[in-house]
Amino acid sequence: ETSGGITPAMARIIVGDVGSGKTVCASAAIYISKKSGFQSIFMAPTEILAVQHYNDLNALLSPLGINVKLLTGSTKAKEKTEIYSLSANGDIDVIIGTHALLSDNLQFKSLGLIITDEQHRFGVLQRAKVKERVNEAHVLVMSATPIPRSLALALYGDLDVSRIDELPLGRQKIDTYVVDEGYRARLNDFIKKQIKLGGQCYVICPAIEEDPESRESEYFEDAESLSSGLKYVISHTEELRAALPGISIELLHGRMKNSEKENVMSRVLSGDISVLVSTTVIEVGVNVPNATLMIIENADRFGLSQLHQLRGRVGRGHKKSYCVLVSDNKSEKSRQRLEAIKSTCDGYEIAEKDLLMRGPGDFFRTSSDNDIKQSGGFEFKYASRYSDSALFDDAFSTAREIVSLDPELALSEHKLLKIDLQEQIAGISTLS
Repeated sequence: ETSGGITPAMARIIVGDVGSGKTVCASAAIYISKKSGFQSIFMAPTEILAVQHYNDLNALLSPLGINVKLLTGSTKAKEKTEIYSLSANGDIDVIIGTHALLSDNLQFKSLGLIITDEQHRFGVLQRAKVKERVNEAHVLVMSATPIPRSLALALYGDLDVSRIDELPLGRQKIDTYVVDEGYRARLNDFIKKQIKLGGQCYVICPAIEEDPESRESEYFEDAESLSSGLKYVISHTEELRAALPGISIELLHGRMKNSEKENVMSRVLSGDISVLVSTTVIEVGVNVPNATLMIIENADRFGLSQLHQLRGRVGRGHKKSYCVLVSDNKSEKSRQRLEAIKSTCDGYEIAEKDLLMRGPGDFFRTSSDNDIKQSGGFEFKYASRYSDSALFDDAFSTAREIVSLDPELALSEHKLLKIDLQEQIAGISTLS
């Protein structure tokens, strides 16, 4: 508590590159929550990542007397029922899981902390559903690349921002290149070279297999200028096996059974698989320190956030690592986006560029859940970049001071401010 009453609930985003220590910060928050008599949940976007977090955090927190459980879509019904009961009674301190944590069957005795990892992988309403369940709970968001909407929320003051701006000791910069299909032979030779040096390679494709009924114009704003020669996981795996004989090449995608995916990933971790051809299912959660080469096919079909996250799957060890973006798209928009990834490995800078290119998304719920948009333009009158942080801090400080002094904006000096605010609220109301 503070002298003025109860301290407001935390709403904070931790921004740091992959492997920079965000999870350690989360574990410290969980420990504090437990010692304060509250439960925590830790939500991850994929089962692979949830299991990884469970294994790491359980090993770290269990010796401290903290009871950790895992809840995912594949958790057996009997075990789910047991977790529901223990959680409602307050006998579980932290539950780590996927969207299964959104189940109405999951209740808490004293939920005090909600942690969301790689939150850009969850929809707006999914994130809101967790928070709405316990409005008093502290919220901690973690991301290596905050999506534009999150960045905009930070700019508007709804999220406090903590940055981890250092790479782990020994981490080398990932060299990034943009090439077209004409480099295919040299790219295959580069794969051979990396494997000969003891590294491993990822090859990412935008789709699993060809769908004759697919209508790309429904999913891409600029479908006419998308690169040709779409690469599919299944067929491209066979192409690589023919081009790289003697090299262990396997595939991974979301349609595979969990047991099959776990088997493939365990073989990647053991070094038994040299080249893994996959969809973005490995965008988050895969930690293979020996991986040194990331190849992203049809790179123009991925968002900046996805490209940065995929690149973050390599360079996690001490070996020099590389990322190659393959695209035949010659459009100016595509070129700018790929150059943005090539020019920097700073996730926050990439998010800022994505914000300027795409906008922050809609902040307000309309009458229908389906009406919420994930992108859209906005502008500030006196600031357009997050690097104007001092100006934003001054603005937030002044706004809080005014609200504290005159919450109804009844004073004469606040008359114009009140009128402007009422007009903005009226404009928002018309959207709903």
